[in-house]
Amino acid sequence: MVKAVGIDSGTRSMDFFGFDDETGEIIIDTSVDRNKVTENPAVIVELLREVQEKYEKIDAIVGPCGYGMSLKPAREATDEEIALATFITEADVRRRLKIVGLRELMLLLREARDLNVYFTPGVIHLPTVPEWRKANRIDLGTADKVFTVALAMVREAERKGIPYSQTNLIAVEVGFAYTSAMAVKNGQIVDAMAGTAGFPGYLGMGFMDGELAYALANALDDFGKLALFQGGASYIAGVDPFSISPEEFVKLAKEDERVGKGYRAMVEAIVKDVFALLPSAKPESIYISGRFSRIPEFFSDVKEALNGAFESYGFSIEVLKLESRAKAKEAAEGSAIIANGIAGGTYAPLVESLKLRESSGSIFDWVNLKERDKLRIFEKLIL
Repeated sequence: MVKAVGIDSGTRSMDFFGFDDETGEIIIDTSVDRNKVTENPAVIVELLREVQEKYEKIDAIVGPCGYGMSLKPAREATDEEIALATFITEADVRRRLKIVGLRELMLLLREARDLNVYFTPGVIHLPTVPEWRKANRIDLGTADKVFTVALAMVREAERKGIPYSQTNLIAVEVGFAYTSAMAVKNGQIVDAMAGTAGFPGYLGMGFMDGELAYALANALDDFGKLALFQGGASYIAGVDPFSISPEEFVKLAKEDERVGKGYRAMVEAIVKDVFALLPSAKPESIYISGRFSRIPEFFSDVKEALNGAFESYGFSIEVLKLESRAKAKEAAEGSAIIANGIAGGTYAPLVESLKLRESSGSIFDWVNLKERDKLRIFEKLIL
């Protein structure tokens, strides 16, 4: 019997899901506004302790950890590893961006010895991704994107009655800020188009033209991380993403020509993410998850766009919505599944298939620059 809890740290909310693998009982399924976490990260530790007090010892908790690190108990994480998992400049610390609250939470979880918390890898830490695909990449998929993959692999294995090692799929997450896609080949993550290094999402522009990065770095007195949370589909559409909900955005796209352009950019981005991964894997299924996937019309439009693109090249891949037991985000259940596997529960074979225990390295290991330039990166970060 294993009790496990997983945490997914999104842009708008931090989501929790936990279950007992013997009884199937759900022991937590809730969300906390990210602004509250930024204001007081201790509320998360208190919440976990309340769950543990009610259900007795939780065998494993997978905590939020940004860009991730090699799999380890939180108590073993170093200051440098936590800083790299949440890297920002001193100026952004002063602005108190949400990632500052995440860093402080990770430090609190490290010190909470009564809670059996683990920090887990991002895609770039996995040995299953060839090194040439990691070249000059940092955001190859944060730790929470691996959670989404875990749930997709479980659903695919359940649906087809196959072991995790035989799953071949692409898991797409369409969140509030970014869109990400991860390719799974024979039960292992082998490639990804993710977040700030992928195509546009609702809030963020995704990858940035190098010339634009050069222009911004020279035009702005302080090129902060907030610049990465701009330029996406909502900006193309000319709407305020913080006052226009995703549901309203989808509805307006059918009525307003300019909003429609932003909407088409977002749907097309998902198709491009998927096609960019086809040389790396031969997926049998595409799973769509995240905030936008819960809007029926959006999912229908994405499915139609993907099917149309596949048909034009003479093949087909089944497109499915990633179903979850959680009222919270799907990645929260994926995180709990990984926690269960780490503790030796029902999903232990999944953790083995993903090779999470063999994860290693740091997010800057595959940056191919002159050593003096790499050193300057470290000098500008808060370590």
